[in-house]
Amino acid sequence: MNDAQRLIVDSARSFSQKVLAPNAARWDKEETFPREAMLQLSELGFLSMLVPEEDGGTGAGAVAYALAVTQLARGCPSTTVTMMVTNMVADGISRFGTAEQKAKYLPHFIDKTYTCASFCLSEPGAGSDAQGMKAKAVRKGDDWVLNGEKAWITSATEAPLFLVICQTDTKPTAFLLEAGTAGMTVGKKEEKMGMRASPTAGLSLDGVVVSDAQRLGKVGEGIKIALTALDGGRIGVGAQALGIGRACQQASITYSKERMAFGKPIAEFQAIQWKIADMATELDAAELLILRAASLREAKTPCSREAAMAKLFATDAAYRAAKEAVQIFGGYGYLAEFPVERHFRDVRVTQIYEGTNEIQRLVIARSVLESA
Repeated sequence: MNDAQRLIVDSARSFSQKVLAPNAARWDKEETFPREAMLQLSELGFLSMLVPEEDGGTGAGAVAYALAVTQLARGCPSTTVTMMVTNMVADGISRFGTAEQKAKYLPHFIDKTYTCASFCLSEPGAGSDAQGMKAKAVRKGDDWVLNGEKAWITSATEAPLFLVICQTDTKPTAFLLEAGTAGMTVGKKEEKMGMRASPTAGLSLDGVVVSDAQRLGKVGEGIKIALTALDGGRIGVGAQALGIGRACQQASITYSKERMAFGKPIAEFQAIQWKIADMATELDAAELLILRAASLREAKTPCSREAAMAKLFATDAAYRAAKEAVQIFGGYGYLAEFPVERHFRDVRVTQIYEGTNEIQRLVIARSVLESA
């Protein structure tokens, strides 16, 4: 790490330990959106990490972002996914927005006006198959009329800004919609297995009229914008999973040194040692894959394959770490009193969102076969 990255990691670690970790269990139980924590993250610059300094952001870069996500996820993955999706939207505006759009929206990610933002690609019948989306945008003079349904939208009940992708006559096109726009309705908050402090809901578009000034990027550029966002998003999800895995690893080490069985700490039993050895090895490998992908993205080098590899391996490794952590804790691991129970619930979705791990394997295989 360079000095700037080290400072960011130290700040993220401190915030994770002092603010996120002590409150994560309560937020999870009550399904409370951590609004004050998100305001603090905005103040610290963590909601604009991928926005260049010339656009008013911190310009931290993809590597520092991945390192920060890992630290924050050790404390509260729910808060971290809110931070991640918000950065995804800000990054999209920074990369594809007009000067007017940047001036209108980007300052709000920095001045504590926005606590979050939402990215709307998936639909009830089109998750991994983005080309199968049904939501449409039809041009009417200088305006667009949007109709359709979006699903599984992170922060939908709280977000002031939505990046929405709809089909047009040519190809999918992206739009920026503000909360409260006529015809736009946020559905009920979903009841979820994990990430319960991150609200998820659907979005209904019924004759929503927006000006062409709200179009993000060129007409037909929606999939390009989505795929660009997903490359970064997959690196972020890998880093988030790594943070959960590291939390499970540390909890397992601490508990196994304290828990006595047959007259000695269970850490002295080979069965426990091998579980911890596998955790450490797989999570170290995951970290290297994540940092490789992040380094390529920061260098503006194509990294779809590397991002998919990082997401696939890190989320699977973190799931195994959480599973083994619950096993090491035994009966206590099944109780909500101990954080490994929450980590086990939280980590599961990392193998699903930002493209299921089955889709990651397709992306990797296609790239490998084409380059062979």
